[in-house]
Amino acid sequence: MKEECAQLNRESSWKTVLNENRPFIALALLLAVCMISNESFRSPQNLINISRQVACMGIAALGMTFVIIAGGIDLSIGSLLALAGVSGILVMGKIADPAAALCAALGVSVGIGLLGGILNGALVTLGKIPSFIATLGTLSIYRSLSLYMADAGTLSSSNELFRSAGSLAFLGIPLPTWCFLLLALVFGVILRQTAYGRHICATGANPNAARYAAIDIRRVRFGTYVLAGLAAGIAAFLFSSRLNSISSTDAGLSYELDAIAAAIIGGTAMNGGRGSIAGTVAGVFILGIISNALDMWGAPVNLQGLVKGLIIIIAVLIQRQNNE
Repeated sequence: MKEECAQLNRESSWKTVLNENRPFIALALLLAVCMISNESFRSPQNLINISRQVACMGIAALGMTFVIIAGGIDLSIGSLLALAGVSGILVMGKIADPAAALCAALGVSVGIGLLGGILNGALVTLGKIPSFIATLGTLSIYRSLSLYMADAGTLSSSNELFRSAGSLAFLGIPLPTWCFLLLALVFGVILRQTAYGRHICATGANPNAARYAAIDIRRVRFGTYVLAGLAAGIAAFLFSSRLNSISSTDAGLSYELDAIAAAIIGGTAMNGGRGSIAGTVAGVFILGIISNALDMWGAPVNLQGLVKGLIIIIAVLIQRQNNE
């Protein structure tokens, strides 16, 4: 009997380890398959390009992870990125000094992101509007504002500092990638090492129990939307500086889908209460590698959304199976 119990405990332990590390195992297997199947994929420059391409979406996914863990959703994050980026370039064009213009663009982009996050948080927590409906509304508002401000076109900058900021690299790694990894570290510390992070998990897992434990769930949820807005603002600046321009129609398009997909692939529970920043980072790179591999294999670009949608469905089904 004792041997049977020990065997069951070992099996349970292995299942727990497998479930907790599934995103990292999937990332390792995906990397191995792509490197073996395509010689061009394993070139260092291609891997660096992947990290550059996913950095801005990854930053947005960090904020999305907090929102989902707390039991919400943010569909406006891509449109908010576009609005913040358009605002930053417009302000930069009105300042002659390149350094001052660059600082102003960064401040305005981050500021607009924060304001958008504050509005989202207020609608959900103070207005008591379901997060899906509230952020669906602000998605339309933010996109319409960016289209109006840019005359439904593309804005570019002649600021040399701005252009060079997007192409900076340290130790061969692009600046956007460093920013993504640094923010991932900060968000990870907040989630796992602070009382606020524990309150986020408690709020998403069981709001009533969290309320009885004297946790202000409205303040907690409001804070997650503010952090998501901050992430969108930072991503907007890096996105526009990398391209030296921003399109009011295309910038941030489908970022909300990618951010949600990255979080879910990384193990964040869609109904809240559970998730990790490290898992989201793995999810971001999984999506980036899949997109890159599909391009190399000659898959139609228009079918990449289909692949992402299937990945989300499969990830949710796996989560449900584990919960049962």
